[in-house]
Amino acid sequence: MEKPVVIECFNEDWAGEYKREEGLIKGVLAETAIAIEHIGSTSVPGLGAKPIIDTMAGVRHLDAADRFIEPLSQLGYEHVYHADFPNRRFFRKGQWRAGTHHLHIYTYGSEEWNNQLLFRDYLIAHPDVREQYNQLKLALADAHRNDRTSYTNAKHPFITDVIRRAQAEKAPAKGG
Repeated sequence: MEKPVVIECFNEDWAGEYKREEGLIKGVLAETAIAIEHIGSTSVPGLGAKPIIDTMAGVRHLDAADRFIEPLSQLGYEHVYHADFPNRRFFRKGQWRAGTHHLHIYTYGSEEWNNQLLFRDYLIAHPDVREQYNQLKLALADAHRNDRTSYTNAKHPFITDVIRRAQAEKAPAKGG
């Protein structure tokens, strides 16, 4: 059975849980990971979230992730193939649709990698937008309590808009 979508208030323990998990993941990915980042809602102070710790690892070549399927399984991570996301390798710890940790592996510096960081950092830097997102998540969790896919899809336009704004802020001024 699918776990209902429940948004919890921000929990300061999420950062510590991420650090513990980061250490375990570093032990497996070793020098293959160029960088490891805490992403997703649990990485944004003050933002409510489903209590799932999202970790992102950047590698030079995405196919390198294939050799970590077995070692990551020793940490409780299951590789989940997503045809809709060919530029990402995804691993879940915990039950299907009720995971406790997600690991996303991207090519370091790729558009997907950069967009994850842009979104997180924009929410951290813009408390008003963070609160809008929090309210949206609460409303969507209520509307799609038993349908995680619909909940996730309904957030997409907001996320895309925030990434677009973050890119525009980061872009160098034209002219001059």
